[in-house]
Amino acid sequence: MPIHFFNTLTREKDEFKSSDDMRVGLYTCGPTVYDYAHIGNWRTYLFEDILRRHLEYRGFDVKHVMNITDVDDKTIRGAMSGGISLDEYTIPFTQAFFEDRDALNVEPAHVYPRATQHIPEMVALIKALLDKGVAYRAEDGSTYYDITKFPGYGKLSHFRIEELRAGARVKSDEYEKAQVSDFALWKAWDEADGAVFWETELGKGRPGWHIECSAMSMKYLGRTFDIHTGGVDNIFPHHENEIAQSEAATGRKFVNFWLHSEHLLVEGRKMSKSLGNFYTLRDVIARGYDPMAFRYLVLGAHYRSKLNFTWRALETAKTTIGNLYEFMGRLDKESSSGLEEAVERARTAFGEAMDDDLNTPVALASAFSLIKEVNIHGRGGREVFEAMVDFDRVLGLRLAERAKPMSAEIPHEILGLVQERENARKTRDFAAADRIRSELAAAGYAIEDTPEGPRIKAK
Repeated sequence: MPIHFFNTLTREKDEFKSSDDMRVGLYTCGPTVYDYAHIGNWRTYLFEDILRRHLEYRGFDVKHVMNITDVDDKTIRGAMSGGISLDEYTIPFTQAFFEDRDALNVEPAHVYPRATQHIPEMVALIKALLDKGVAYRAEDGSTYYDITKFPGYGKLSHFRIEELRAGARVKSDEYEKAQVSDFALWKAWDEADGAVFWETELGKGRPGWHIECSAMSMKYLGRTFDIHTGGVDNIFPHHENEIAQSEAATGRKFVNFWLHSEHLLVEGRKMSKSLGNFYTLRDVIARGYDPMAFRYLVLGAHYRSKLNFTWRALETAKTTIGNLYEFMGRLDKESSSGLEEAVERARTAFGEAMDDDLNTPVALASAFSLIKEVNIHGRGGREVFEAMVDFDRVLGLRLAERAKPMSAEIPHEILGLVQERENARKTRDFAAADRIRSELAAAGYAIEDTPEGPRIKAK
């Protein structure tokens, strides 16, 4: 079955085909290191991790580039307010990002280019835009992109060309569609920048945010590459401006597939420090939650649907991930359990769900259908364990390494009673089911009915 992704550029699910056989160039917008990454950021980074993992699961050779934005309006403000250098301000947050990445079991990108280390590439790209007449120098020495010179401007965010405001300018890195205007490629130095500047052919100053990703992505992935991702808030202006810059400079299509994840809400509201509902991963850990519980919570919603984070939902995810580790520990890795057909059904359903625009909720359901089969039959073997570990190549929940071995194997006669009770429940003989539950309790076993089937535990 071919893979299909929802392409923001076409607003359709398009069949994915690599531009270079089975090699994939993937660029994911990384952190702006002015603060700790919050859980909304991590929702996007986890979606990007699942995307990469599934491509590799399907046999693609992925080259993954994720930028580190260590110079922009916000990082400069932070350094200035702290009275320290830009590096002193951004490096600790960069390191914290890597620590959080590892805690969430996110695969490291192959390249993490830092914006401050790629100024020559940015200058060269801006000069090319000046030579082509799509950029111009302003009175203060800054360089702007003339959006009226690029006929395709707006094709990603899908606004009408009539909305463009000829001659209007915006110098800020982030702005709304209502402010659509010529945007800064190179910002001439002023006192607010302090010691943050570069002396270049464009004058004393520093790059705008948007030119950074164009220059770095094309350096490492080429003038045209396969997939560019980010959150929906990146669509405009950031990704729209990347397309305009890159395609005007090269005369070629910049990116074939654009994928964007939806917002994370907290208790149904937008996350905000002023509302007191702003959380980082470190806040989650400080409350005693395993980062894998947060990862599982994210997997439970499709990446193009809003995810409503609540502490109750995280508590449920914590319980579920614990049950998964216990389930993995109960499996007999040495012998078969005769569930080959159930395993094959689950493998097919899992792959089809992930091929359908990374439908993680349905993929998880296919894994739990296999768990239900094991719980009903009372025994899972090598083929089940291998399938679950294979699924985890995509899910990234650390199922094998976190598997909790059972202290003692449940006797066959007890498993027989579990199966007998399950049969009684299916025929709606609830009196018999209750009687068997009492027998199990008297033998020292508790039974829990779950959507994945009955679970038996020694008391």
